[in-house]
Amino acid sequence: MMTHVFPKSLRAVTVAALSLACASAFATATDELRDFVKNVKSGKSTFTQTVYQPNGKQKLSNGSFAFERPNRFRFVYDKPYAQTVVGDGTKVWIYDPDLNQASSRKVGDALANTPAALIVSNDIDKVFTLSDAPSKDGLDWVLATPKQAEGTVRSLKVGFKGHALAQLEIDDSFGQKSLIVFNGFEANAKLASDTFVFVPPKGADVAEQ
Repeated sequence: MMTHVFPKSLRAVTVAALSLACASAFATATDELRDFVKNVKSGKSTFTQTVYQPNGKQKLSNGSFAFERPNRFRFVYDKPYAQTVVGDGTKVWIYDPDLNQASSRKVGDALANTPAALIVSNDIDKVFTLSDAPSKDGLDWVLATPKQAEGTVRSLKVGFKGHALAQLEIDDSFGQKSLIVFNGFEANAKLASDTFVFVPPKGADVAEQ
């Protein structure tokens, strides 16, 4: 009977490969979120947002989203009501074209404990307590609870499909639940240099804090 003996070098490679496979197999959703924060420096997507109100009514909106670390993002709501939200790294601007009104706040105040902070910040563990949530709808979920109680967000859940950002659930202090579904998310996307620049249109009513 012949016994096959692997060379030491081949055995070392085999053990390393098996160890890597096991580590990958047991990676948690929280690990996935931290890897996303570390490795995905920018991204873009279209989205659909559904707000579930306590009275059972639903509000549906859609638009586009882009971000670049740290703290730069752009939400453009197209329907049913137009609105643009831009974080330029220093301020967060909210513009309502129907009223031609724009307002801004310092990015630290505006981002604290918000859904945007979970995606665009570099240090999410400083702001949120993270834990794995049960998988559902074919997605792996992370529960993020703000460490500071002030603010309207009670908890957030972010869902990943593989390595891709797929959904974001928001539970707020008004009893509303919101679901944002990202469609065709593109990681590390090349974005135009003016994506996160906002200049209030001429004649707009501007309020800055």
